[in-house]
Amino acid sequence: MTNTEIIDLENKLLEAIKKSDISVLEKILHDDLLFIVPNGNVITKALDLASHRAGEMVVDEIIPTIEQINIIEDTAVVTVVYDSKGSMLGNRIEGKFRYIRFWKKFPDGFKVIGGSCTQL
Repeated sequence: MTNTEIIDLENKLLEAIKKSDISVLEKILHDDLLFIVPNGNVITKALDLASHRAGEMVVDEIIPTIEQINIIEDTAVVTVVYDSKGSMLGNRIEGKFRYIRFWKKFPDGFKVIGGSCTQL
């Protein structure tokens, strides 16, 4: 596991989010994913995928800045800031958001196992 691999995975995830690419998201998100969104709710992989399938998340613009990558054995902890514009559930979203994401290496590839997001 290298920083370059993690950056590539982050870019792949971002493209899948922007396009609501369910097939990529299915592969890259762990089945037991837990993620805390800015309002404090905890979402699962199933909830995230359902939101993308329903078109509830629209990304107009998103610019990432990876702040830090810590690799600990088979797990990477990443902090990234997104300057974002879009909507979620019909509500306008605009601003900077800091994410922390946990990537773990499995026999079938790297997967996001958890994370959190907060508005700056």
